[in-house]
Amino acid sequence: MVKFLPLKEAVAENLHDGDTVAFEGFTHLIPTAAAHEAIRQGFRDLTLIRMTPDLIYDQMIGMGMARRIVFSYLGNPGVGLLRRARDAIENGFPQSIEVEEHSHAGMANAYEAGAAGLPCAVFRGYRGAGLAAVNPNIKSITCPFTGEVLAAVPAIRPDVTFIHAQKADRKGNVLVEGIIGIQKEAVLAAKRAVVTVEEVVDNFDDLHPNLTVLPNWTIAAISVVPGGSHPSYTHGYYERDNAAYLEWDEIAADRDRFQTWMQKNVIESSADDFAARVEHLRKAA
Repeated sequence: MVKFLPLKEAVAENLHDGDTVAFEGFTHLIPTAAAHEAIRQGFRDLTLIRMTPDLIYDQMIGMGMARRIVFSYLGNPGVGLLRRARDAIENGFPQSIEVEEHSHAGMANAYEAGAAGLPCAVFRGYRGAGLAAVNPNIKSITCPFTGEVLAAVPAIRPDVTFIHAQKADRKGNVLVEGIIGIQKEAVLAAKRAVVTVEEVVDNFDDLHPNLTVLPNWTIAAISVVPGGSHPSYTHGYYERDNAAYLEWDEIAADRDRFQTWMQKNVIESSADDFAARVEHLRKAA
């Protein structure tokens, strides 16, 4: 049964040290508030899964939370490197991390397989690429019907998935609009799912029936966190904060500046601060 909880409680009840966890969102609806709460609670030894790790995984890796990352495209979108992630990979600071790199197609198919309860995903991919040489989890399989050699990767089955969405209704169903990315499959593949939303509405009766709605039985907890995807955007609510992504490149480049920023803006902050951060972006939207 889905619970409506403050974010602090939702994270504490569903995330544990050593978990395999996905914080998913593609371009928008990135669950920043949930990631920051996980940072405040100081989890360790996590396997972090995400199609496009960006600022939140740079922050979590920089705070020493990650043992392993499974990803496709490790970067600050539109800017460049993830500097804390690079420091961990190249220099073991603040600790060494294991790396498992895939293509977007590989990750998407692996989530699909997890959502379907399958052990692996089989698809056409990785042809002409060198990833299979450095990732032992990329295998090949021969189709028993055509003889075609295809790629195979293990299904992704997180212990817990976190996403951000526009709305929940009072029954605990969740509406996701705009660029869907892999959020739906990431929720369905997980043992538990926590969703932060901009608002709760009575029902979805006046919405188009083909919109993406995650039924309440797929979700463990819902937390209302207006602005909870900042500095990414939430379609229909506020725009992307491009300046924050540019600023992050400078912050993350220096270890001491990173720690100072994290202490002020994450450790000493709370989910309630997100609404204020996006107020000027709401007016522009």
